Amino acid sequence: EAARRPRESLRAGREIAAAMVAAGRSARPATSSSLIGPVGPHRVWSWARVRLGDVKAVRAALGGTVNDVVLTIVTQGFRDLLESRGEPVDGREVRTMVPVSVRRPGEKGSNRVSGVIASLPVGLVDPRERLGAIRTQMDGLKESKQAVAGDVLISMSGFAPPMLLAMGSRLISRTPQMGVHTGTTNVPGPQQPVQTLGRRLLESFPFVPVLGPLRVVVAIFSYDGGLYFGVTGDADSAPDVDVLTTGVERGMSDLLTLVEPPPQRPKSRSSKPKPRTRNRSGELAHKPPPG
Repeated sequence: EAARRPRESLRAGREIAAAMVAAGRSARPATSSSLIGPVGPHRVWSWARVRLGDVKAVRAALGGTVNDVVLTIVTQGFRDLLESRGEPVDGREVRTMVPVSVRRPGEKGSNRVSGVIASLPVGLVDPRERLGAIRTQMDGLKESKQAVAGDVLISMSGFAPPMLLAMGSRLISRTPQMGVHTGTTNVPGPQQPVQTLGRRLLESFPFVPVLGPLRVVVAIFSYDGGLYFGVTGDADSAPDVDVLTTGVERGMSDLLTLVEPPPQRPKSRSSKPKPRTRNRSGELAHKPPPG
């Protein structure tokens, strides 16, 4: 096969070599953090919701991809979580495994999934700067061929969302030895309402298990114009995951303030003070208009 297609085989070989080099640079030990360590038998779960239209508005105004914006607001959640625990965040990053599709064009029915290791810049305060850093990083990961392909998992079609969540979870379960603090898997759902027995599904929040020494794992599911976040934590070491989900929603609000004009105040009819006069009792009163 390689002899029949030497040019294509050479190109694939270069991509694989580049991917191995990039993966080797990423496979470094994770810094010490309360996000990793021994995990107990019990779990906690929390959720957040944002509108997909808001994410797309930020993407259109500030650049990047939907996935870049999602990772940016997840970064705000982890920043808030670490700060609430009294951990320093200045100059710090949280390393996360992000599953991606490595299915080649025309490979319908294939469920090949790999992943990239992204660093969430929790040390950056400004949301615009944070988005720019993540955008630059993800573009670099795509160009480096770390996952041999740059498409995010959300681009995969033809698979049920539970299968995609399971595929992402299995991938993350194999990555603790690569030095990550958490996992972030983002999968698509139907963008039109679905019903069961005549009842409309209003919202759908994902759940993925805590894996290995990763005490907090994030999943995102899109459905009917919404993005729904499900965060699973170890009950013994991460009972405060609601701080993370609250931070996700706050991160979305902070980005929206950069793209939405501030509400305009109603214009007053006159900037001059109204004339005042005294009534018969000597009290101040507004002078009625003529006529």
